[in-house]
Amino acid sequence: MRNFSYVRATSTAEAAHAAQQAGAMLLAGGTTLLDLAKCGVTEPETVIDITHLSGMGGITIDVAGATIGALARMSEVADHQDVRAAFPAVSESLSLAASAQLRNMATIGGNLLQRTRCAYFRDPGAFPACNKRSPGSGCSAIGGVTRNHAVLGTSKACIASYPGDLAVALVAFDAAVETNSRKIAIEDFFLIPGNTPNKETVLQSGEIITVVTIPVSAAARNSTYIKVRDRQSYEFAAASAAVGLELEADGRTVRDIRIALGGVATKPWRARDVEQALVGKGLSAELVEKASRLAMEGAVSHGSNRYKIELAPRVLARAILQIGGLA
Repeated sequence: MRNFSYVRATSTAEAAHAAQQAGAMLLAGGTTLLDLAKCGVTEPETVIDITHLSGMGGITIDVAGATIGALARMSEVADHQDVRAAFPAVSESLSLAASAQLRNMATIGGNLLQRTRCAYFRDPGAFPACNKRSPGSGCSAIGGVTRNHAVLGTSKACIASYPGDLAVALVAFDAAVETNSRKIAIEDFFLIPGNTPNKETVLQSGEIITVVTIPVSAAARNSTYIKVRDRQSYEFAAASAAVGLELEADGRTVRDIRIALGGVATKPWRARDVEQALVGKGLSAELVEKASRLAMEGAVSHGSNRYKIELAPRVLARAILQIGGLA
């Protein structure tokens, strides 16, 4: 790790101005920045500490929805009684992420900006070709060991999967990210790689996440997050699903359903084709299993990640049947 300058920001404006400098990076929980610096992926010239900025750590739930400060800790949000009641999938997605120690340190804003766990991205010494690190250098993962890589939203330039859990739940329930200059729908916040995999979000230089908002809905109140992984804990998703369901008065017909997938795509993936196939229909195991397969339309495998094309619809069907009381 090379030497760097340290700046402790006293306001969002000061932090935003400092962040426009070449080689500047923000420090909140530090769980991603320090990790990437130690493995040589990131070499900041200036670290801007925003941990003490006021007004960015609160959690408020009202009739309109949730307002969560970017500096709120993952564990605080996961354990918040009102979040658990109004947005159980959000709480569950946080509780199933990382370790207790990391959840106590990591912030909501930092969680959304975490980088891929692609082993080729995180080992620049062994794999210099990585379009995320060095645009135009190539993708070492393609043709390599791809078990943990994406099958949706990929390109010839990158097949790295987005690793987070929280963002999957937020995408399902139409959350938004507010920065120091604008409000962005969470589904539009993340970018698919295309020819520019080094650009992972729409954030511009000097733009800082300040707040995450989630609108109230009946589907969000009746929701769950299911995560399947190689180990029971401390592991990233092989496939995950955030599902919220609202039924008609008959208790069987789908009035509203929200679905997003994790672990299988280059960004949190909204499964709108599955939603459309179920809205207005009577919920049944046969229908759910058939509709869930639509989530993998357009999926492309690269060798050992082929299993995700079969696994993801099963995880999704399980989540829908569970929240619909048919499991």
